[in-house]
Amino acid sequence: MQLAIASGKGGVGKSTVTASLLYFLKDEYGLIAVDADAEAPNLGLLLGVDDWEEERDHIGAKVARIETGSCIKCGICMERCPYGCIYIDREGNYVVNELTCEGCNVCGLVCPVTGTITLEEVRSGVVRKATTRYGFPIISAQLDVGRPESGKLVTEEKEWAKRVMEELNLEHMIVDSAAGIGCQVIASLGGADAAILIAEPTPASLSDVQRAYRVVQHFREPAYLIVNKADINPGFTGLVDWAEREGIPILGEVPYDGAIPRSMSLLKPIVEAFPESDASKALKEIAERIKEEILG
Repeated sequence: MQLAIASGKGGVGKSTVTASLLYFLKDEYGLIAVDADAEAPNLGLLLGVDDWEEERDHIGAKVARIETGSCIKCGICMERCPYGCIYIDREGNYVVNELTCEGCNVCGLVCPVTGTITLEEVRSGVVRKATTRYGFPIISAQLDVGRPESGKLVTEEKEWAKRVMEELNLEHMIVDSAAGIGCQVIASLGGADAAILIAEPTPASLSDVQRAYRVVQHFREPAYLIVNKADINPGFTGLVDWAEREGIPILGEVPYDGAIPRSMSLLKPIVEAFPESDASKALKEIAERIKEEILG
């Protein structure tokens, strides 16, 4: 199966929960982890990855180039660029800022000198593979600064993970999604067999997880909910009420636990660093429910 862990909001504990579930499930199942947050990957840190065994450049983004030799310096490209990424350098040449260029080619269309402005493919980021300290593989990605195509990076990650699963005869893929509902999250949820939503009992988290749930509904995937930091807002019932109305099973509640940031500073899942903590005990129960209700 392919399980996607999402939230719609950053900082609610997706990577903490993902690392803990991988730790509990690793001995019973053949697993592969996918860190699908190409803009800020951190799952590998919690799983003890120091070096990446294999890295592959992802080429796909396009940026404009201005040939100074044939440029007549009319300034039309700079005037029409919708992103304001063309400027005049110290030598008086028109130059494209690659960090802000979106490759829309408006400049090339309005340039009066054919062939002066062209689009060139550049690297968007890197996709990489490693083996965690626990023996199972992880696929991750890192988006280059100012580059688009984070969704395509995640898609490439998952395709690579599928090939590794076939090679090693692994059973399940656990995908740690990015925050929000953008391209990365859509790519994470697409093709998943189930989505596990992480939320905390606050109005902001409720609003964001509802948006993430609408993406899950688009893909017609079953959804489950884990309430993290369940005791930080006593009296707020909006999250649980919403889940009950939508028929979303709640896999469990994890209390706020000061051991979690301490485990992160140790670069370990909390369930390994502090197995007797309240959060670890709750996560262990959740892992058992996932084995029974989802993985079967």
